Amino acid sequence: MRTEQLSKRGLLAATLALVAGLAAGPAIAQGGLNKDADEILRAMSTFLGGTKAFSVAADIGNEVISKEGEKLQLSSYATVVFQRPAGFYFHRQGRFADVEAFFDGKMVSLLGKNRGIYVQKAVAGSTDDAFNMITSHIGVDLPGVDLLVSDPYAVLSSGVTSSGYHGTDYVQGVECHHLSFREDDVDWQLWVKTGDQPLPMKYVITTKWLTGAPQYSVQLSNWNLAPVIAADRFTFVAPKGATKLEELTVDEAGELAMGEENK
Repeated sequence: MRTEQLSKRGLLAATLALVAGLAAGPAIAQGGLNKDADEILRAMSTFLGGTKAFSVAADIGNEVISKEGEKLQLSSYATVVFQRPAGFYFHRQGRFADVEAFFDGKMVSLLGKNRGIYVQKAVAGSTDDAFNMITSHIGVDLPGVDLLVSDPYAVLSSGVTSSGYHGTDYVQGVECHHLSFREDDVDWQLWVKTGDQPLPMKYVITTKWLTGAPQYSVQLSNWNLAPVIAADRFTFVAPKGATKLEELTVDEAGELAMGEENK
């Protein structure tokens, strides 16, 4: 039903019903951590951090505010193949970039497929070391990377001032625990699959102090905890004609810049 078709009386009744429902259900722990939310976050982190290999797909939404104040959501899609302690492959397709990322335990390689450019950095270490190189030093966004580190709980819980447990919702038909967390600059929510495989299914970050409170969301699907991974899946081979660069220039959204600097 479209909002404008609701009468003032009906809209007020709907609002009161929503408020009453929230009040009656599990609520945010004011000024501290909610025990249920904390336990589920720990369980998810322990389970995912202990998973040796998996593949997963992600639908990503990144909201931006135009100079005219219009909120737009940029959508992209990613697939991930992951193997601990030192191997992953990402492929992310978005409006501005078609990017692949490889890590074989010794080298991180990023390829801008639609630009014919790539960069490589030596990283002898774990997937955590590779993530740090890509996000902190190169600046390219990897969807939901906070969920993929070896200890997600340590990263996710850092800076949390309060949290809440809001019962169960359904994400793509999967029953999930709905958790919320507050920090000084952002609020974030997490939907974790119920049962003995507490996998993250949806992750939403809201930037509180920017006009329009833009959100970044990742919806995960097609989890496979026993993927068949080819021996060369994490090995990068530069396409014929691709240009190697020393650095990549990215914009504020973590996308490859469209200017001459990356040509």
